[in-house]
Amino acid sequence: MTRRTLYKKIWEKLSSYKNMVFVAGPRQSGKTTFTSEIGRRFSNRLYFNWDIIEDKKRLVENPYFFEGLNRTDAADPLIIFDEIHKYKDWKNYLKGVCDKFDHGYHFLVSGSGRLDVFQKGGDSLAGRYLMFYLWPFTLGELSHDRMGLNDFLLNPLSIGAPEKSDFEIWENLKRFSGFPEPFLKGQDDFYRIWSSTYRRQLLREDIRDLSQIKNIDVVETLFSLLPGRVGSLASLNHLALTLKVSYESVKNWMLLFERLFMIFFVSPWKKSVSRAIVKERKVYLFDCAHIVDDGIRFENMVALELFRAVSNWNDAGVGEFSLHFIRNKEKEEVDFLIAKQGVPFLLIEAKSNNANISKNLMKFQRQLNIPGIQLVDAKDVYRSVSNGKNKIMVVSGPVWLARLPWS
Repeated sequence: MTRRTLYKKIWEKLSSYKNMVFVAGPRQSGKTTFTSEIGRRFSNRLYFNWDIIEDKKRLVENPYFFEGLNRTDAADPLIIFDEIHKYKDWKNYLKGVCDKFDHGYHFLVSGSGRLDVFQKGGDSLAGRYLMFYLWPFTLGELSHDRMGLNDFLLNPLSIGAPEKSDFEIWENLKRFSGFPEPFLKGQDDFYRIWSSTYRRQLLREDIRDLSQIKNIDVVETLFSLLPGRVGSLASLNHLALTLKVSYESVKNWMLLFERLFMIFFVSPWKKSVSRAIVKERKVYLFDCAHIVDDGIRFENMVALELFRAVSNWNDAGVGEFSLHFIRNKEKEEVDFLIAKQGVPFLLIEAKSNNANISKNLMKFQRQLNIPGIQLVDAKDVYRSVSNGKNKIMVVSGPVWLARLPWS
């Protein structure tokens, strides 16, 4: 069983600063198991879940019900609030809890939304909590060959000796996704059943709770179109015309998909690149194992690894990082760019099985004067090619992605 040790380090860091910490992330990414593991570290603990009728009744009848916890010793207790953001007045409630019990308690608040999805008004919680995200498994989490972040920042092109286990993990992520249950089960038929049920729950239950959408079939159709558009510009106008609905409808539905962690976007990089005027974002899926096209699935998996890394670095407070792509008027494009403190740091191109150097990668590298890497979905690939003053490394994707640092 994977214990999510690296996320626990983020929790430990944040909880040392604030007594209230939020953990958000996709449904079924392991938050309940994770909070249970955190709870075992406390001799006094209480778990509350808004979806459980008895728990809901306790809170309504006595907002500070946790004061009645029967403690085993004098240690400060941990109170876990799960799915509390479904409570209409949850922000005002947690604000009151934080203000009244600023000392003597630890609070861990978890939810499958962004913990502001259900907000209809009320006082802000600003300054009262710290937040991090728990994502599905990625190779960078599961590998034992990670670099330290400082070493990575000094030389992002550094790689270690290929590990057989990293390729095995990568293949399992490709087949079963990084969501803990199907990944750990490791069975193709179970993944297909799980993935279908997962999408149906999100579309039929969570979106219904979040919106007043009456014709959910159109929303399901929209989501069914996205696997074929992964890695492409997400033209909302084109999707609206395809579905024969308004632009605003598609915009709102895509926002719901993002808030429920069904998709994530990568924005274009516009600074320091001539003729880079693209406004549309590129869309990727969190559950991408069902994507049929090998090249598209590989790019989505690379996007997930980079997205996870950037998110964790930011959550741990080690810097200000962001993930982008580059595309200019001539439609020349590089798949990914990582920026640090608003400055381009690294270019990454994803190719399914082509070890030839991308001309676009070479061009944009000369413009930006930063390291570049081309990841290939094949074993035993490693080349280093000069490009003016810089170098481009062409390498098997899992070899480099396995080394992506945590924090």
